[in-house]
Amino acid sequence: MDNKKERIIQSAIEVFREKGLEKTKVSDIVKGAGIAQGTFYLYFSSKLSVMLSIAEVMTEKILVEIEAKVHEESPLSLKLEQVVDIVFAITREYRDIFALTYAGLASVEYRQEWEAIYEPYYDWLSAELENAKAAGVIRQSLNPKRTAEILIGLIEDAAEQTYMYTRQDERTAALKKKEVLDFAGHALGLE
Repeated sequence: MDNKKERIIQSAIEVFREKGLEKTKVSDIVKGAGIAQGTFYLYFSSKLSVMLSIAEVMTEKILVEIEAKVHEESPLSLKLEQVVDIVFAITREYRDIFALTYAGLASVEYRQEWEAIYEPYYDWLSAELENAKAAGVIRQSLNPKRTAEILIGLIEDAAEQTYMYTRQDERTAALKKKEVLDFAGHALGLE
């Protein structure tokens, strides 16, 4: 990503956090980025179109953490536990950004682009499930790609319920993580 686009995205995050989605103007974003307003429009068509790039940054954060903390040789059950911990931690830390992103993406039709941003995340988990299926660790009847999408949705929804909507305490968060892992383990037929 080039430097001007990165500056626009970072400025947008800061301004959206400070002013909220509705009150933010493109002029606020470009002021924070230190660029001309015309430059903004070289990269984005509107303030809402920045949301896809913000979503991409957040998804990249998750994937970087997965790459750093989830070890190839670990069993699938441990990998799932680590992914749940990562998603919950990032959702807790960036709950306001996730809320803004979802609000912005709900305002416009970006569903296909959203799915494209998630594709590397889906692919990673799908490959893990495929390997576990080949090793006989999970049930043979599951479709790794569809199951990866469902599991990621489950994990993220549980994290969002915990931190974005109700802001539950860490004890409750730990119980919710355990329930997600138990549910996923049963659904996968995890040995």
